[in-house]
Amino acid sequence: MSLPPSPPEPLPLRWRRRRPTLLGLCTEGLYRVSGNKTDQDNIQKQFDQDHSINLVSMEVTVNAVAGALKAFFADLPDPLIPYSLHPELLEAAKIPDKTERLHALKEIVKKFHPVNYDVFRYVITHLNRVSQQNKINLMTADNLSICFWPTLMRPDFENREFLSTTKIHQSVVETFIQQCQFFFYNGEIVETTNIVAPPPPSNPGQLVEPMVPLQLPPPLQPQLIQPQLQTDPLGII
Repeated sequence: MSLPPSPPEPLPLRWRRRRPTLLGLCTEGLYRVSGNKTDQDNIQKQFDQDHSINLVSMEVTVNAVAGALKAFFADLPDPLIPYSLHPELLEAAKIPDKTERLHALKEIVKKFHPVNYDVFRYVITHLNRVSQQNKINLMTADNLSICFWPTLMRPDFENREFLSTTKIHQSVVETFIQQCQFFFYNGEIVETTNIVAPPPPSNPGQLVEPMVPLQLPPPLQPQLIQPQLQTDPLGII
């Protein structure tokens, strides 16, 4: 799946046409349950040909769209979370004190290339919203991190030494999802517990209000997804 060129129309309109959010937040097993593979492949194919595809007219399921989104990040030339920052993230995740650990992770995120940072913030904010509906969709931050960390970090699974750090990789992504407000919106650190999602109710009801307005990222460009990142903090937060 290729990266999109500059869009002919505003990105918010383009993104709304294909994002699996708001209407799909209460879909049980979102990002865990696989969608129809043919539909997913068709979404990817159509997106390569026209970045303004209308998913409603395609009549595809939310899970197919979610699968296509994961495939998009899996197909990027380099992972959204840059390889060069993986060692720093893993070391920061080992800091015993929670507050010190979160501040260390926040400083590392500031080192992301601006495009990586904006897209990562958007993705994590969306996953945080999904986790807020865990009583209905059964997808906690823990479950979502299991589904997404291999896609966002793309480690070398053939490296035996890596096998001992898989849980730390997952915990990094889970922490970003849980502490989304702190990392990206100058919010407070929230107290977290190991949530076990109960069975979905018979009447899911209405969605909660969005946590924060999403700041949509600019379109991805191949030359902007760089393995060599800036060493100075971006000063975005």
